[in-house]
Amino acid sequence: MSVYILVVDDEPDVEELFRQQFRRDLKSGRFTMEFAPSAPDALIRAAEIKDPSLILILSDINMPGMSGLEMLPKVRAERPDVPVIMITAYGDAETRRKAIEQGAVGLLTKPIDFALLRHEIDTRLGQAA
Repeated sequence: MSVYILVVDDEPDVEELFRQQFRRDLKSGRFTMEFAPSAPDALIRAAEIKDPSLILILSDINMPGMSGLEMLPKVRAERPDVPVIMITAYGDAETRRKAIEQGAVGLLTKPIDFALLRHEIDTRLGQAA
């Protein structure tokens, strides 16, 4: 079974950054990363990837159109089984509170601490096994 992590960010360089950081995992097939350039695209992908293979959604908060915070309750309603971690350049207490209230399991600030993210992914992989 392939397990998926869905990364949602409107910045084109984010995909390259994540692919570099997790290249060994991706090459070995430990998990697959999918990338959505917008919240509406992410909602479509989250609905398409069938249980239980989608194990984590990582979403930027500030995106044009629908923000990550606006997407959060929609994706949680559609896929309550999938944890969502929000990513933001602004890690203030108010943003963290809003994200957690709307169903996020955590909030990462940019620049992303990839060691922390790797630990989070390892935890999700362990739960999916």
